Amino acid sequence: MKFGSHVSIREGYLGAAKRAASMNADAYQFFPKNPRSLTVKEFDKDDAEHCKEFCREHSLVSIAHTPYPTSLTPSEDKKEAVITSLINDLEIADACGALGVVVHFGNHISQSDPLASYQLMIEMLNAVLVDWDGNCKILLENNAGTPGTIGTTFEELAQVRSLCNEPEKIGFCLDTCHAFASGLWNGDNWEEVARKGVSLHYFEHLYAIHFNNCKYPTGEGIDRHANIFKGGYIKENQFAELLKSEFVKNIPFVLETPSKEGISHKEEIAQLQKTWGR
Repeated sequence: MKFGSHVSIREGYLGAAKRAASMNADAYQFFPKNPRSLTVKEFDKDDAEHCKEFCREHSLVSIAHTPYPTSLTPSEDKKEAVITSLINDLEIADACGALGVVVHFGNHISQSDPLASYQLMIEMLNAVLVDWDGNCKILLENNAGTPGTIGTTFEELAQVRSLCNEPEKIGFCLDTCHAFASGLWNGDNWEEVARKGVSLHYFEHLYAIHFNNCKYPTGEGIDRHANIFKGGYIKENQFAELLKSEFVKNIPFVLETPSKEGISHKEEIAQLQKTWGR
């Protein structure tokens, strides 16, 4: 199993990789730039290349995460900023050797046209990827909304990918907290979830898992992460069923859990490795 966590790029991209290695992690996630801005970053290409080399030497796997303002269903005046920012994220992540850039599924933009949001997402993804020829992929992440809201099902994720002009440049990131909060995975229906994922070819394009517990019961649509072994509603045996699934082998499990509530990410990674093996 490849366990890791989100890390800061405060000390650069190489510094982030070294930070992950110092925690005995096998994987990590990072923001390519300021997480609160869509401003394009002129990044240090040497630092990124050194990061890529370090990860290769230490068998570290990484993914990047888009800044918080990134939306695949933006208002008209934000579309160009999101497109250029996403391309910038791909360039940085690719230079660092990351598998992909995680971006949240879109939101409802029309009460009268249920397809409008999906159509805009496809338009945005096509615009971002039309000239992209790097190895790094866009990774669509499932939403944590209440059942019936947009982006909570495998069907939506798979369909948006398949309708894009270049689906081979798109993969998926499964967030366990979001899946639990939305009711996609209620903790006891993993076999059903897995069958659905197989039938829709979801797992064939799964590149990362955000490994988080949930502070609220399943189906309530509340996106509040908890530590894996404390403070959450997902039980250890329920996580174990997911982890033993053949469909998640060799997929990096990246923590986005609270690190200031009595346990550090380094300690939590050690717990995961002790419980489920490295």
